Amino acid sequence: EKLRFMELLREVEGIGAKMLSKELQDLEMNQLIRRTVLNTKPLTVEYELTECGKTLGPIIDEITKWGITYRSKLYTKNGELEATT
Repeated sequence: EKLRFMELLREVEGIGAKMLSKELQDLEMNQLIRRTVLNTKPLTVEYELTECGKTLGPIIDEITKWGITYRSKLYTKNGELEATT
């Protein structure tokens, strides 16, 4: 799926434009995303996952599952962080 910068900015909660721009540059440099500049007026830039980037999907899903499980063990029923000794 190809997404434009503003679409990504709206989609990724809590990130600013400057930070998103830097992260996209890093992802492109590491060949996890592809940046395509379209010859339109004004210029349009689209981002999409590379084949290598797509292979991270299952890994991220597993880390997410782990985080949800681990987090539920850290918090009490009323939402407070459980004290550890």
